[in-house]
Amino acid sequence: MKLAAIDIGSNAARLLINDVVQIPDGPTNFIKLSLVRVPLRLGFDVFETGTLSDSKVDKLIKTIQSYKLLLDVYEVDHLKACATSAMRDAANAAEVLQLVKENTGIDLQVISGQEEATFIYENHVADNMNKEDSYLYIDVGGGSTELTFFSDGRLVSKNSFNIGTIRLLKNQVPESAWDDMRNFLKTQTKGYHHIACIGSGGNINKIFSLSKRKVGKPLTLELLRNYYREFSSITLSQRMNLYKLREDRADVIVPALLIFINVMRWVESEEIHVPQIGLADGLIHILYDEITAKHIVH
Repeated sequence: MKLAAIDIGSNAARLLINDVVQIPDGPTNFIKLSLVRVPLRLGFDVFETGTLSDSKVDKLIKTIQSYKLLLDVYEVDHLKACATSAMRDAANAAEVLQLVKENTGIDLQVISGQEEATFIYENHVADNMNKEDSYLYIDVGGGSTELTFFSDGRLVSKNSFNIGTIRLLKNQVPESAWDDMRNFLKTQTKGYHHIACIGSGGNINKIFSLSKRKVGKPLTLELLRNYYREFSSITLSQRMNLYKLREDRADVIVPALLIFINVMRWVESEEIHVPQIGLADGLIHILYDEITAKHIVH
């Protein structure tokens, strides 16, 4: 069965196509067939003006039309399409969603920050980790950061904060937002020992690949601090040339590191695991669960 997810983020749009293979009496394997990323950067409009410009809407529609062609070529059976922080904040979101539907036939659903936190946790990454530890998922996007904390295999708390890489670049994050995040972490993780962090989002994935760490080995807080100091001390073009980064990664990677470093400091965690998954993976897991639940019911 082929499943796909479209994630329209504040920095980039992603299409993920998976072949889901159920082994009889065994595990369900999610095999990645294709991942396409387009740097739409919707947040650059929305976080400054409050709306999406005509040119951004045009690019969004063309992106989804191109995704639709790929869905047809791969003969995808089911699709889940969601939009996050930038679309949540856009005053003209309803109109844009209608245009997307008319031009592509695809229903784009705007999900709340709380739903976003849940969908990322749906990857069940921590299921394979040490049951003695408590885990904090940190998903850093262009418009928001989702934090999901659980211990002993059970969800303790989750929250979404309007602290994202594009918002930080645009100086749109008040000090009070940082205070809210710190207070949430301090109160929700109090009394829990040894909190392991799990990072997701394009920026931490890029840091992981730059670090040349073996898959499964965590990154240290010290390493993130070193990258932050290094990237902050050089220009955007130097970051692009020295580290072979695209421009739409080279600018947001610095504020992303700041978010990860602050969160890890506040929960006194020295390491972060990077399973290299994101919201699109979570959406496919949710979609699979919805389909199998329907089959059980019928």
